[in-house]
Amino acid sequence: MIKSNSCIGSVNVSRETIEKLEHLSALITKWTKAINLIAPKSVQDLWDRHIVDSAQIYHCSPNGWTRWIDLGSGGGLPALVVAIIDQQKRSMTLIESDKRKCLFLKTARRELDLDINVINSRIIDVEIAKADIISARALAPLTDLLSYADQFLHQDGTAIFPKGVRYQEELDQAAKDWHFDVNAHTSQTNSDARVLEISRIIRREA
Repeated sequence: MIKSNSCIGSVNVSRETIEKLEHLSALITKWTKAINLIAPKSVQDLWDRHIVDSAQIYHCSPNGWTRWIDLGSGGGLPALVVAIIDQQKRSMTLIESDKRKCLFLKTARRELDLDINVINSRIIDVEIAKADIISARALAPLTDLLSYADQFLHQDGTAIFPKGVRYQEELDQAAKDWHFDVNAHTSQTNSDARVLEISRIIRREA
């Protein structure tokens, strides 16, 4: 049963926002039967495992951003959740290579009345103005994600990547190729996982 209150994790939201998040949950559940937006076994725990988990990414974002790019958006987690929660209606672009998943994202955009841009393309083929924030959830190893950050992020921007229990191994591996500052937030949905807030990303010289 979906929880209906005024707080999603650490983010306070309106009743209207809760209703849109419930609508999104219903859409994800419906579409997952056809195209596996999320793992079928996680549908029953969709609210905590996916909605709250995505909301905390918004909570970790720095103030003052105007452009956000989400990479490999898939089922819209976290991007659709962020777009619903964000009351300032700032620029949100979702990049996804799978046409069926893009159809879902566009359907969600229409039904939830969201002002978002959906790009159906491989990440490496996209040319777009750089963003203040980029995000990616369950997309790639951290080293690869930092390469995407180099492609899409302003020099003074922030990358937000949730990572599982082996997050420290990924940080150590990434540090071989990159200089960066990181704030590792303890995940609200798994105390052994972290949401990595990464800035000042510079590739190490060979």
